[in-house]
Amino acid sequence: MTTNPPKNTPITVSELAKCNGTDPSKPIYVAIKGDVFDVSKNTDAYGPEGGYKIFTGKDASKALALSSLKPEDCIPDISELTEKDLVVLEQWHAFFSKRYDIVGKVVPDN
Repeated sequence: MTTNPPKNTPITVSELAKCNGTDPSKPIYVAIKGDVFDVSKNTDAYGPEGGYKIFTGKDASKALALSSLKPEDCIPDISELTEKDLVVLEQWHAFFSKRYDIVGKVVPDN
C-alpha cells in the first residue's frame, strides 16, 4: 500500500480532538510520537464503533507502546517507557507509516 509523502502541517491538540470519528464530516486521526495519521479509510477499526476508537483524536503513543486500550494510557508522554516499550512504539509507528498518510504534526494549543 502506497502512502503520500508526510506533511508537516501543524495540527493543534484541540483540532486533533475533533477528528475522533464522531463527526462524519471530519477525517479520523490517530497521532503517534507527534505524527498525525489519517486513518479515515479504516472506519471498521477507528470509527465510532471500532475496536481502536480509543486511539482517535489524540496522541496515543503510550497506549500503543504498552499495547493498552485504557483511556488513561492514551497520552503522548512516553518518558516512563522501557526500552522494550519504545521498540514496540517504533514498530507501531512503522506499521501506521506503511498504511496511512501522515497529514501533520501535533502542536500545543496557543
